[in-house]
Amino acid sequence: MAELIFYFGTMGSGKSTLALQIHHNLANSGQNGLLLTQLDRAASAVSSRLGVSEPAIEVHPGLDLYRLADDVIAEHGSLEYLVCDEAQFYRPAQIDQLAEVVDLLDADVYAFGLLTDFRGRLFEGTSRLLELADQRQELQVEARCWCTRRATHNARLVDGKQVYEGEIVVVGDTGGHEEGFEGADAEVTYELLCRRHWNQARLT
Repeated sequence: MAELIFYFGTMGSGKSTLALQIHHNLANSGQNGLLLTQLDRAASAVSSRLGVSEPAIEVHPGLDLYRLADDVIAEHGSLEYLVCDEAQFYRPAQIDQLAEVVDLLDADVYAFGLLTDFRGRLFEGTSRLLELADQRQELQVEARCWCTRRATHNARLVDGKQVYEGEIVVVGDTGGHEEGFEGADAEVTYELLCRRHWNQARLT
């Protein structure tokens, strides 16, 4: 019986690496599937910080994931799985579509994402995944805060200063920029912190 499985963790916990490994193993076993992502550090690809990457379908907000899967079945005769990276960015309606892929098309869905944004709040896609998933698995590779405690929060830094307000989706980690800070583009990066130092905005 097909399942919707949600793997979650902080940045640096190995989500994309595991997504690529699952896709590789299933494809090598002869199964037909799709690799999907949204706003990865590499455009239209799933990329791991270890340097491994694979081309992927970019999930834009208007993409109907159930129709995509159904079209693959119509064209190729089968679809056994979807591997969905950066699923925290998917719209709630798209998460519902992934559940329909499992229930109506009998294809497994492996979704990977962050739990919370830089404000410490659940992403909309994550919230819906937690509500619908058959299995919820926290990744056991523990990223660490600079103090060596377990990192639990993704802090957004704008020109090196932690912020708690702003657009929910701003891609950093690759030299992202955000408008509106002192009237100019500002460099956006992210840092992993424990809850204490995230609350204190303490970076060292």
